Parts: sequence; C-alpha cells; structure tokens
Amino acid sequence: MTNRHPNPNEVPDITLSDGNAIPQIGLGVLRIDDEGVTPVVESALAAGYRHIDGAAGYNNEAGVGRALAAAGYTTGEQRQSLWVTTKLRDSEQGYDSARKAFDRQLGLLQLEYVDMYMLHWPTPFDWRSGETWKAFDEFRAEGRVKTLGVCNFLPEHLERLHRETGEYPAVNQIELHPTWQQREVVAYCKEHGIAIEAYSPMARGADLNAGNGDIERIAAAHGVSPAQVILRWHIENGTIIIPKSVHAERQQENLDLFGFELTADEHAAIDALDGPTRAGHDPMTFTYA
Repeated sequence: MTNRHPNPNEVPDITLSDGNAIPQIGLGVLRIDDEGVTPVVESALAAGYRHIDGAAGYNNEAGVGRALAAAGYTTGEQRQSLWVTTKLRDSEQGYDSARKAFDRQLGLLQLEYVDMYMLHWPTPFDWRSGETWKAFDEFRAEGRVKTLGVCNFLPEHLERLHRETGEYPAVNQIELHPTWQQREVVAYCKEHGIAIEAYSPMARGADLNAGNGDIERIAAAHGVSPAQVILRWHIENGTIIIPKSVHAERQQENLDLFGFELTADEHAAIDALDGPTRAGHDPMTFTYA
C-alpha cells in the first residue's frame, strides 16, 4: 500500500458537455446519518477532496451543510474551488414540488448554488422527468445550478428525456464496477456526450476479491491496495468516481491513484471481470421516497 500523501492538484477535471469541469474523484455520502456525515465531510475536505456528492434521499444534507460551513466552503473563493452535487428526492419530482424541494435543499446545504442537481431515479412507472426538467432548467438560468444530471437512467430513459426536453443531461451517475460494467449504457452515453459517473465503484467492497485473486495480484505488483487498483481502472477509463469512506486514512488512499498505472494486460484482466449481477437496485423499479 502506498504511503504518499495525495496532492489534490493531481486529481484531474473532466470537462462536461456544458463546459463545466468536475473533479474526477469525489466523496460519496450515502448511508451516513446526518450527525455522522459532518466529520466525514470535514476530514475529506482536509484530505484534499474538492467534490462532494450528496442527495436529499440520503437524509443528511443538513450535516453536509454544517461541514461546508465549518470548513469555510459556503462562500467566496473556497466555495468556487468546490464541486457540490445533490439530487432531488423522487417523491418530489414534478415542476412545483421540485422548485419547493430545491429551495429547501439549498437551505440545508447553506449554499447559494450547487454545481450539479440530478434526477435521482427515472421512475418509469410514474414518469415526471420532463416536467421536472423544466424546473431544473430554470434553476440553471437563475444561476443556482451549473450542471444538470441524472442518475440510473438507461438509454430508453435518456431518449425519452431528450424527446420531451430537447436536451441530454451532462452526467449520468450509474452503478458501475468491474463485475457490473453496463457497457451498453456507457456506449450510449459516450455517443451522446454524457459523462459517466460511477457509484459503488467497488461494488460496496465485493469486487476487491473479484477474479480469483486477480485484483490482489495486480495490487501486490504495484505496491498498492486492491481498492486503489479498482479505482485506478475507473480513472483510466475516464469515469468520474465517488468512493465512500468514513475513515480519513481510507479517504486519502482513495485519492492517491496517480503514482502508478495499470499495464494493458492488467487493465484487460479487470475488463474481463464483467458479469451479470448488480450490487444495487434496478432502475426500472426502484425509487427514493
């Protein structure tokens, strides 16, 4: 395992279709309670993270806001140096409800704007993405959102959104890791200029042991951890990643991906781990209430 201290300036930006630049590595805050998330975000900021990925559905936006305020990232130059994403709760989709929800979310986060606002799930069984997008477009025009994105959208959902709004999102955040690579979704997004952002980039840890020890052997060859190998694979694929960790040491490790490169054979070995089983939820059926 490497002991280098990560330099936040090493984390590259991904330029999106709308011209905005998002740091390729962010901190995910799913499944951390509102009280517990504050020190987690504070330690990530201290480690050099400049990208925080949250959501109304995580029920911890107030805790994220407290961390941003305590660390001085709610205004001024420090705010400008930070990328903050949040997501609309699925039960609040719709034009009027989205406008009310967004005002509440900005208040909880103690921010005047967020860098990206996202539809959290496509909810095809109760589709309201088109009308919700009208509110999103207004937030962008008002300067309260820079980039509009979606999560968990399949090509058919992206097509429908484009048909109704004339626009593709700049980012599609999906479950993506070595054993669930969603190649058809990724190919569609690349064809339409939509950046891919991976949540559960290590399948909640399950992929650390994937491939009959392949990941561990690659890690040993480079003197890094299995987690760093998987995250490096994502980086080399041009994917935006939001690994979650509540531990400061692990947060630093997840940033420290730029002192080694996978060989072509190593990268291909990880590519070959693709499989048929997702770790999370099916976008055709799931919703954050």
